Amino acid sequence: MRRTALVLLALTAFTAIPTAATAAADIQAGKALFTTRCASCHHVGRNARAGFGPQLNGIFGRAAGGTSDFQYSEAMRASKVVWSHDTLRAFIHSPGKVVPGTKMRFWGLSDDKQISDLLAYLQTFQ
Repeated sequence: MRRTALVLLALTAFTAIPTAATAAADIQAGKALFTTRCASCHHVGRNARAGFGPQLNGIFGRAAGGTSDFQYSEAMRASKVVWSHDTLRAFIHSPGKVVPGTKMRFWGLSDDKQISDLLAYLQTFQ
């Protein structure tokens, strides 16, 4: 019993430690990036709705192709991707590699810091 409690305590402490990428993330820089690179297709916030792309509120933990107000490509619906920091990071870096056949017209973002900032901003709409 005591050993189990110690293991749980250690796991809780470990998961509470931010990674270097998230610790250094700048939410305001992520917002600026979202505004210039994403907002023409995607929306976030209280009145977010699908437009040229799906709304991104609550994206973490959501299945790809999982909102009812957007018409996703067959590739996205069939992908079985669940959005996490890792899957979103890979998708933002190279959408076509994560979901071949996606209709998203974005060639990717290679700057890891910018991706971290963007993910930190999106996390605020969770």
